[in-house]
Order: sequence, then C-alpha cells, then structure tokens
Amino acid sequence: MTALFCSGDAMRGGRLHHNVSAHPFLGAVRTAPHYRMYSVRDAFPALVDDPTGGVPLDGEIYDVPLAAIRTDFLPDEPPELELTVIELDDGRDVLAVGLRPGVLDRQAGELTDITAHGGWRAYRGLPEPA
Repeated sequence: MTALFCSGDAMRGGRLHHNVSAHPFLGAVRTAPHYRMYSVRDAFPALVDDPTGGVPLDGEIYDVPLAAIRTDFLPDEPPELELTVIELDDGRDVLAVGLRPGVLDRQAGELTDITAHGGWRAYRGLPEPA
C-alpha cells in the first residue's frame, strides 16, 4: 500500500471522494511548512513547494495501492496536476498531486493563491466531516 495525500475533492465530503473511499483513511494531516496552495479556475486546488513562503496545509492521508492510484485516482486529475512526493509536518514523505512545472507561469491568470486559508476545505467554506 501507498500513503496518498489528498488536499482537494478526494477528501471526505468531496465530489471525488469515491476515488479513495474504498481504501483505509489514515487521518487528517498537514504538509510541512513549505508549500503554497492555488485554486485553479476555482475548480480544484494545486500544491506548490515554496521553501521561502509556504505554510502547513490541511489534507487527508489514505492507504491506497499503487494500481488503484493509477486506475482510480489519477484519471480524474486535471492536466495541470501531476503525481509528486511531498513532505508532511511530521517528516514523512508521501505521494500527492501538485501543480506541474511551468503552469504557474503559463496560466497565472487562472490561479488564485489560497495559501492563507490553510487548505481547500477552508477556502471553499466546507464543513469538517464527522
């Protein structure tokens, strides 16, 4: 199994949660304090590593087999995102999706920095799941 960090609509209560809901939920977590989060066209979030201006961002961890990440999770991810490895605030490295290199420059007009909100759920005003 593979630890997969979800920070958008795959989280509990999100419209894409079905892509990970069959796999063990390992808990709510935060990234290490060197990431920024952008809203892309106000449709989905994107993580970017930023060692000079990042903060810890909220998300969830699921224990997902690599095959399921390939067949169930990645096909629903937008083309601006790619599979990457991120660091959590407890020092663990886990898989996640992040903004592809160059998108921040090429599509700057479609990106809104939402880092100050601390995560997608807070930015969207969504309640914490029970």
